[in-house]
Amino acid sequence: MARRSEQGLDSPKGLRTLRRRGSGGGDRVGRFSEGFARAMGTSYFLVGMTVIVVVWLVYNSSAPAGVQFDPRATNFTLLTLILSLQASYAAPLILLAQNRQDDRDRVQFEQDRQRAERNLNDTEYLAREVVALRLAMRDLASKDFIRSELRALLEELEKDRGTAADEKPGA
Repeated sequence: MARRSEQGLDSPKGLRTLRRRGSGGGDRVGRFSEGFARAMGTSYFLVGMTVIVVVWLVYNSSAPAGVQFDPRATNFTLLTLILSLQASYAAPLILLAQNRQDDRDRVQFEQDRQRAERNLNDTEYLAREVVALRLAMRDLASKDFIRSELRALLEELEKDRGTAADEKPGA
């Protein structure tokens, strides 16, 4: 018996997805197209393609007429057909790869924008906190203020002690 999905009709619509056989094929084609476009843009591909075409031309130009598979007399029709076929498949695959890259760039741009916005908000918050700390520091007593207060208290205590000492012998 086929296993049914745990998500039924009672699940919210966003969570309920229908899976068909072969789903994800678009992503497979996209990954293939990116690999293909990446390979076609290498020097190895160009050198390899050049070697194949040169060997093709030399063989079909210099081999005896009975063993040539694409004779020079027909202007290398098979080679032209193969190169045209390659170009007709290469162009859409390269465009598909570019579209996927554009989508990734768009997502990356959005993430960068959100990160920059968070950084700006964090910076503004920290600036406000620094200002609040500076204002709070103004309300705190400085060392000089505390020293002057302690000196005043000490003088007052000495004065009280002196007054108390004057009153004691006379009693």
